Amino acid sequence: MPSIANRCIACEHSPPERQPAVLMPFVAWRAFGWESCEITADWGLRSVPQGLALPLCNSLHCPNCGMLFLDMRFDDADMSRLYRDYRGDSYVQEREHFEPGYAARNQALTSDHPHIQAAEAVLRPWLPDQPAILDWGGDTGRNTPLRQVARLHHIYDISGRLPVEGAVPVSTPTAAAYDLIVLSNVLEHVPDPRSLLGEVSRVMSPSSKLYLELPFEALMRESETQHGAWRSKRHWHEHVNFFSSKALTSLIQRSGLEVLSANFISLPDGALQFAWVCGPATGRR
Repeated sequence: MPSIANRCIACEHSPPERQPAVLMPFVAWRAFGWESCEITADWGLRSVPQGLALPLCNSLHCPNCGMLFLDMRFDDADMSRLYRDYRGDSYVQEREHFEPGYAARNQALTSDHPHIQAAEAVLRPWLPDQPAILDWGGDTGRNTPLRQVARLHHIYDISGRLPVEGAVPVSTPTAAAYDLIVLSNVLEHVPDPRSLLGEVSRVMSPSSKLYLELPFEALMRESETQHGAWRSKRHWHEHVNFFSSKALTSLIQRSGLEVLSANFISLPDGALQFAWVCGPATGRR
């Protein structure tokens, strides 16, 4: 079962600001087996209004670094249930039940990402011509940048899905074996991003590069100019972490890494992605 955060997961400031919110039905059901329900008159709850009841949670906001996150921090068993066969047939069928139209959207999500060339352009100056790559949380490896020229393409992922041709799933990453570790669209999902970055940094060699790609959510961009904008976050789905630039920088530095190149990639739908290249902090090299 989840624990409840009481400090910022990026910079560790305490206490964070708090706003009531709800956990979306699909996540609540898949991770915990919790169902939404309708409170009707025959419940006999005189002091509770009638209507749809959803699992309650809180949006937490750090006044120090701007991090916005769900207070519920899922444990390993919760994450395993939530991401089993991620975007596979059973996952899509179950999510379609809760969110009609998801199956069609999933086809776009699992196809070739249109911005891979932009990601590769960010990475190319930092790597050898044929890099050894570990895609951490890379699903099938279909959208691993530079995989077509990689001399080694490993996938470390909990979904259990079959990798694309040329990619090799690994149960334990080999320390100091990779020129590049890719952590793409992962940090927004995980309960303890600092712990994850610590695991990644222990696999890196002094010359390894880490590519971090994750959403720069529209709400976070809005929050940079509008005080209190974060309070509009009233629901949580699979993205349990919304990063500001300051929060992401703090997290990286607290994990023994440093930012080498801070880029942003625009997606065709108008969304914006952090596309940052990191390396071990100078003292570790």
